[in-house]
Amino acid sequence: MKKIALLTVLLALAACNTVAGVGEDVSGGARTVQSWF
Repeated sequence: MKKIALLTVLLALAACNTVAGVGEDVSGGARTVQSWF
């Protein structure tokens, strides 16, 4: 049972980290495009 809980927590953290990384990439791209104008 503890293994399942640990796996769930690790997967949730990995997913949050991925979503945050995508958000940073999109923000960086938006800043680059904004600097062109």
